[in-house]
Amino acid sequence: MKNVQHNSRRWAGIVGTMCLLAVTLSSCLKNSNTVTPDTAALTVINASPDAPALDFYLDANKANAYAFGYGSGIDYVAAYAGHRTATFTVGGTQTSYKSDTLTLGKNKYYSLFLTNTVGNEQLLLLSDTIARPDGTKAGIRFINLSPDAPAVDLAIKSGDVLVANKSFKGYSKFLPINGTAKYTFEIRQTGTATVLATIENVTLNSNALYTVSLQGLTSATDVKKLVGKVQTNAQFN
Repeated sequence: MKNVQHNSRRWAGIVGTMCLLAVTLSSCLKNSNTVTPDTAALTVINASPDAPALDFYLDANKANAYAFGYGSGIDYVAAYAGHRTATFTVGGTQTSYKSDTLTLGKNKYYSLFLTNTVGNEQLLLLSDTIARPDGTKAGIRFINLSPDAPAVDLAIKSGDVLVANKSFKGYSKFLPINGTAKYTFEIRQTGTATVLATIENVTLNSNALYTVSLQGLTSATDVKKLVGKVQTNAQFN
């Protein structure tokens, strides 16, 4: 089965701004008795194929302006470091859909994925290493978010395998790849030429970080079918 989808979103454009704010606050408070709370940054992605549109809360604080469905999410938001209660609710209601405790480190970046199907919901929290790639390189990582797909490889069409043998919730670190270039990626069943999803004509900018993921269900033929997606984690100037 071969599916094509390219969802590239700049979800981390605030990285530079957040760093600037941190420096500014530190400078302003150098001679002050004010205590600045330790913070982290968190982006949230709904990767559950049959989930409804959802709202997201950290403790009692709603993080999104409007409900987001499968394949969508919210940009990096500032969050107090430490133990936080993450709760997804059915959009526009207080009905809890999935809740768990997260531990967030000071000055760290994280991606939180809601995965699996209704009744089997799981959360996957990844620590995002947000660092400028060297020279004209970009950085790319891969995550298998399909609960019923086999182990898969991420490869460049007619080119190298970039990441190998990732089963459900398996992921790689950010890997260097030539930037300012256009790629067609194939997500293949591990060790074979069987293509499960294709992402065509993806432009990767230099000095940017991207996450490629496999989402959906092998058993589906509708909007829940397997797709490959690309999101932008950071773009450095």
